[in-house]
Amino acid sequence: MRTVDLTAIERHPPIVESTSSWAVWATEDDTQAFAQTLAASPALGNAFIELHGDLGAGKTTLVRHLLRALGVQGRIKSPTYAVVEPHETLHFPVWHFDFYRFNDPREWEDAGFRDLFAAPGLKLAEWSEKAGGLLPVADLVLRIEARADETRRVGLQARTRSGRELLEALDSRLRGNDWDGRGSDGA
Repeated sequence: MRTVDLTAIERHPPIVESTSSWAVWATEDDTQAFAQTLAASPALGNAFIELHGDLGAGKTTLVRHLLRALGVQGRIKSPTYAVVEPHETLHFPVWHFDFYRFNDPREWEDAGFRDLFAAPGLKLAEWSEKAGGLLPVADLVLRIEARADETRRVGLQARTRSGRELLEALDSRLRGNDWDGRGSDGA
């Protein structure tokens, strides 16, 4: 009888046909509501989410609201200088990565990031392109674009089955909100 290493499957989730959606956040309250909706998804506990956007687009703000929605108390620091900040929720660990200052992909092994990404829990990564292709396939990719009218346009792309579950949960909960991407914002 052949045995299958399930941990390898979890670390390298199968890529599915990409599924996309988008949202518009007019205020920080919209960002908070989006984070609360994301936090309610059962598929979040072992997901890897990439966050893209220019400096000041709102990536870290979204993470702070998400961590609060997951029950994290106390100060939530940006990992810009530390590269990673760990957090504990009642149900799973969370690692918030910021690779903005990541200069040498060899730092990946030295810092033990391979082990962190292989472990169960939620991984949130800003500036993932700076990791030199060392990251696994993200389940969900968020692209946050700050617009001239101070709103945020957020593109969401599922790249795995888990990502599709997250996106479907978001889509079903976001319908009917002014910030669900179906408004008359001209996008």
